[in-house]
Amino acid sequence: MTTKKEQRRIRIKYRVRSKISGTAARPRMSVFRSNKQIYVQLVDDMTATTLVSASSLAIESGTKTEKAGKVGELVAEKALAAGISEVVFDRNGYLYHGRVKEVAEGARKGGLKF
Repeated sequence: MTTKKEQRRIRIKYRVRSKISGTAARPRMSVFRSNKQIYVQLVDDMTATTLVSASSLAIESGTKTEKAGKVGELVAEKALAAGISEVVFDRNGYLYHGRVKEVAEGARKGGLKF
């Protein structure tokens, strides 16, 4: 059973996703935030494949916000190794604040452009 807050996020998510799409040259950087972890995927929507992914599961020390910044840097490192330098940021219905913002700043710090 979804709460009113989750339903609102899902509506925002679908509205944003109707406007942005990822390609092989410029994939969509999708962020998922759970209560304990944060996950990031670079997705090519043309072929419906995940090109690069990273999560905070392997990172042990630090606050959740610090872990989010490290995940951003990690996904940027993996993307640059795969030959991807530009992405489209998909906040997935979450506010651009806190952990989601830290992921974006970490990815920019790691060398991704969006």
